[in-house]
Amino acid sequence: MTRDPASADTDVAQLPLDLRLRDASRFAEYHAEANRIARDTVESLGRNAGLSQPQVYLHGPGATGKTHLLQAACHVAHERGDRAAYLPLAELATAPPAAVLDGLERSGLVALDDLAAVVGSPAWDEALFGLLNRLRDAGCRVLLAAPEPPDGMGATLPDLSSRLGWGPVFRLEPPEEEDLRRILVDRARRRGLEMPDAVANYVLRHQRRDVAALLVLLERLDLAALAEQRRLTIPFVRDQLARSAAD
Repeated sequence: MTRDPASADTDVAQLPLDLRLRDASRFAEYHAEANRIARDTVESLGRNAGLSQPQVYLHGPGATGKTHLLQAACHVAHERGDRAAYLPLAELATAPPAAVLDGLERSGLVALDDLAAVVGSPAWDEALFGLLNRLRDAGCRVLLAAPEPPDGMGATLPDLSSRLGWGPVFRLEPPEEEDLRRILVDRARRRGLEMPDAVANYVLRHQRRDVAALLVLLERLDLAALAEQRRLTIPFVRDQLARSAAD
């Protein structure tokens, strides 16, 4: 649950889960120009760069990079020697809230993802309310993410809504076409593939412009290119898209 397995001394670490941060979830890999201020603010929080409010709330539709930014902040906090805890609450919603949240105030950075999976449950709302108070008293940095802003989460405790919005609140926007092109080219490079701009443009014209779908396609292209010893060319990509449509 925490980024550092050696620090597994809280109740969270005893849950039957094996959660790890994605290595690709780094600030350098986040491309969405419209969200630059949010990105820079989250990075400052991860680096403990002296924000006046040590809590940031991100909201917006899927595929806008909320999880990416939360995990990137945990990466940089860990690299500084801080203890960072990332919790995907959608995967933890059936666990007792105390087993998930107790002891987190001993972390330097706490990132709570998928808040919508638990907010609205009286037991979870009470536990989150107590946690946010403890984190603030302990001087912990806090990152929160959900599809809706704090006042749209349907919390059963009005005071929880106010605490969710204690710091800056940012709405993340979907990546533009140029952002998607950079994501494709950069992720291909990480896999050892060269994706020319013409090929990236072809993919964006013929594939659903959703980051998750594009990355699934890139994985398929990677495997096919390795198996066939081919480079990423438009004819090769066109053939793979046709095979995918036929599956």
